[in-house]
Amino acid sequence: MLKVVVAAVLLFTLTPVIADDQPMTRTEVETIIEDYLTRNPEAVTRVLEALMEDYLVRNPEVVIRALEEWERLREEREADAARQAIARFDDDIHRDPETPWGGDPKGEIVIVEFFDYQCGYCRLSAPGLFAVRDTVSGVKVIYKEFPILGEDSVRAARAALAAREQGLYEAYHRALMLEWEDYSEAGLMALAQSVGLDTGRLSADMNDPAIDAYLERTHQLAGAIGINGTPAFIINGDLYPGAIRPGDFETILGIE
Repeated sequence: MLKVVVAAVLLFTLTPVIADDQPMTRTEVETIIEDYLTRNPEAVTRVLEALMEDYLVRNPEVVIRALEEWERLREEREADAARQAIARFDDDIHRDPETPWGGDPKGEIVIVEFFDYQCGYCRLSAPGLFAVRDTVSGVKVIYKEFPILGEDSVRAARAALAAREQGLYEAYHRALMLEWEDYSEAGLMALAQSVGLDTGRLSADMNDPAIDAYLERTHQLAGAIGINGTPAFIINGDLYPGAIRPGDFETILGIE
């Protein structure tokens, strides 16, 4: 069809060179067009560009549909790559003994969150995540400390991980996520004291090299999965980047 259109346009273009008093056969016309294209190969490009431009100007919705389809295919490729990476690093994601967790230790519904305490979207997602953890039977939440927003984020993550040594990670984590925005050393210690932590011990435990090693492993794991921002959730083998609002966790999990 395209070949016919190009030929028709060229025939119209070449009409002046064909005398009215010299009827021509189809073969002769095709020969003239073929000769013209041989000597002027760029003519096809010009014709096609003109046709395409004219069509798109008259039908701009085609461009929008093409872009939407491109975006859909890109998202499908990224989601498929993430699923493969999640399967490949399943043990590191779900069974790392250094990673804090909450909820049902034997829960069959597992939600993994990569987060940063200074991340506004992480804080937006927190109430819904805690609600699912606390009210839905059989839910386990795995907390991947993933500080990417500067030194205050790293300091807060180290304090939270150090709180594990006193058995108060979840209490401290919840307070950091829902109630606190002062991530200075003094601010973190004040919050620690309010949840019952020994601040002297916490400060010492924050300097444990194992914490820095764990954070580095988590950064490498995130990169391998394709996570480059917070929050990011892994639920049933699928990656959900970005905030999940209260109520949406239940929808994803198929819980009425």
